[in-house]
Amino acid sequence: MGKCEAGSVALERPLRLWSLILDSVRCGGGGLQRKKGGGRKGSEKLSELLKQPEWWEGDEDVRRKEESLQWLKDVARKLLVEETVVEGAADVRRLSKEDPHARTTLALLGVIPPLVSLLDCGDLCFRSQIAAMYALLNLAIGNDANKAAIVKAGAVDKMVKLSESGDSAVVEAAVANFLGLSALDSNKPIIGCSGAIPLLVETLKSNQTQAKQDSLRALYNLSISPSNLAAMAETDLIPFLFTKIGDMEMSERILSILGNLASASEGRKRISQVGDAFPILMDVFNWIDTPICQEKSSYILMVMAHKSYVDRQAMIEAGIVSALLELTLLGSTLAQKRASRMLESFKGKGSASAPLSAYSAASDNEAAEEERMAMEMSQESMAVKQLVQQSLHSNMNRMVKRANLPHDFVPSQHLRSLTASSTSKSLPF
Repeated sequence: MGKCEAGSVALERPLRLWSLILDSVRCGGGGLQRKKGGGRKGSEKLSELLKQPEWWEGDEDVRRKEESLQWLKDVARKLLVEETVVEGAADVRRLSKEDPHARTTLALLGVIPPLVSLLDCGDLCFRSQIAAMYALLNLAIGNDANKAAIVKAGAVDKMVKLSESGDSAVVEAAVANFLGLSALDSNKPIIGCSGAIPLLVETLKSNQTQAKQDSLRALYNLSISPSNLAAMAETDLIPFLFTKIGDMEMSERILSILGNLASASEGRKRISQVGDAFPILMDVFNWIDTPICQEKSSYILMVMAHKSYVDRQAMIEAGIVSALLELTLLGSTLAQKRASRMLESFKGKGSASAPLSAYSAASDNEAAEEERMAMEMSQESMAVKQLVQQSLHSNMNRMVKRANLPHDFVPSQHLRSLTASSTSKSLPF
């Protein structure tokens, strides 16, 4: 077989397998189920495709593949019999844990629909449902087609409903599934609309160690999709995250979630409502050993300051100018760049970005009003400039000591220029 022909076969096979996986879910069953007209024919077609040797395989490889296929077929048949369905789910979980080929083949044999149906069974001890959830969890590992098929089959809504029982084992299994399934971009909005977000937030606040970690990671995945940000902001997730920023095992992921939330107006509003939100974020500037956290914190503050005059003023009152000056010396390269840009923004905009509507209704004389506004803005801009200068001089010695610089250290021309007048710039990051 020539190289071009082999390459064509190698490309065609995965595409056909992906299509068959989704077709098996669309039809409500798999290749083992007989249907009127073409059930047997479809099953035989699937078997022939799975048995088809790769161009590099020999006779012995083909024989082993046929034996493995027969074994997986037997497992899939167990899911179609009520007495053996839980055993079949356990077999699927075991076989698909570390075998990518088994995940694909089992999905093609139609195990996903009966596993999803098992979530509706009336097992009051939840043994059957938990077995089904862990089988689905392993089928989705590293397999985007299976992730899409599981969600398409309606598993997410069923898992959310099951979790309402409050059973810790059920919740842990459901959260683990949400983490895996949310890794696929097309699944993110579906999971976000299912009611999973409040469940993940509550689990994050629980004492279940593994479930907490999985919840945090799942919430991060969901926060990547803009359609989920409003729903996340409606919960008490943001205030809770601020109480946990100091937990070094969670801080980077927390700051990543807050950064995504800050991109939405609902998220920014919720952040600004948290008491001490800005001082907490500013404190992260001192984490010299974790530059990625410095960068994420400076990004959040930069976006908040850029989008809101009120937030910008609150940051100034919280002492952000001196914190930013220190960050320009001790932060990572990206954090320094963001700190410098924020300082330029504070100095350049001052209070000039205050909403014009605040003044428009206060006077009947437009000319007099404009003159008064200009005077006020000039005075406030000078006050901000003076604050920057004072902070620079009062904090320079302390920053020099922390940076282990010589006592006769002279600040760079760029740092000096931060107190000079310049125009504000849009945020490039």
